[in-house]
Amino acid sequence: MRYCILVSHGTFAPGLHNALGMMAGAGREDILSTSLLDGMDVDTFRENFTELVKGIAAEDEILLFADIIGGSPLTNAVSVLEEKGLLPHTVAMGGMSLPLVLGAAFADADTPLAQTAEEIMADARDQIKVFDLGGDTEDDI
Repeated sequence: MRYCILVSHGTFAPGLHNALGMMAGAGREDILSTSLLDGMDVDTFRENFTELVKGIAAEDEILLFADIIGGSPLTNAVSVLEEKGLLPHTVAMGGMSLPLVLGAAFADADTPLAQTAEEIMADARDQIKVFDLGGDTEDDI
């Protein structure tokens, strides 16, 4: 199975998980999330993350999404995955967004993991743009 795991500071990951559920189906067992809440120590986050991934097997694949590269949620999630021997089939990405995780949720599980990561990142980048409001001057806004 291929899992999408969302981690973040604050409630970003669970909130994004909720929004993703509205579009890709709520209650999917292949989409998981947890977060490092304000005031939570890293050991508690690691315990929560360890519990979250306990059912993932060594042959499963993981797309791990985080709010920022180098943040405590991502670095600790990677550390737990390494301890469990799950890193060989994991791709970790920062800059988590709804277009990025939506692409992952609908990606073909038969496509190689690295290729999937490249494709969904390219698609998500294409979603970052200024929305044309249709006005010719600032006075029209």
